[in-house]
Amino acid sequence: MKYSNWKQLSVVLLVFVAVYLIFTFLERGNPLADLAPACTPAQSQIDQNTPAAQVSRETGPGEISVSNLPTEGRETLALIKKGGPFPYSKDDTVFSNNEGLLPAKPGGYYREYTVITPGSSDRGARRIVAGKGGEYYYTDDHYRSFKRIVE
Repeated sequence: MKYSNWKQLSVVLLVFVAVYLIFTFLERGNPLADLAPACTPAQSQIDQNTPAAQVSRETGPGEISVSNLPTEGRETLALIKKGGPFPYSKDDTVFSNNEGLLPAKPGGYYREYTVITPGSSDRGARRIVAGKGGEYYYTDDHYRSFKRIVE
């Protein structure tokens, strides 16, 4: 093979590897997400002898209580727990966590749901993202930030 053929082959190979890495990154999410702080509830100092029924849980940074969700958010959460029906075809679809703001999990772990925004001509910016582990996250700015829903 001539030198120019090797050069062309190496460029094609380099492009192929770059495309493969980009698609892998998009499919699996941000591999650096593990290094970012996760949206997890603040650890409270609870006496181990206190019965669970007597523990009142306050929300911390990055959290929102169900009672503080907008009415439509509470309705969406109830629909999720009931299994639907959902108002939009995009509801109950995989949320890929491309932003890397939620704890890193395998593909397909998170699902997203629309929180109806009154007066909006489209789905609006509000969503609830549910994890397979039973955790829920709320965003009102279309995935730029999340708050874990505390029940």
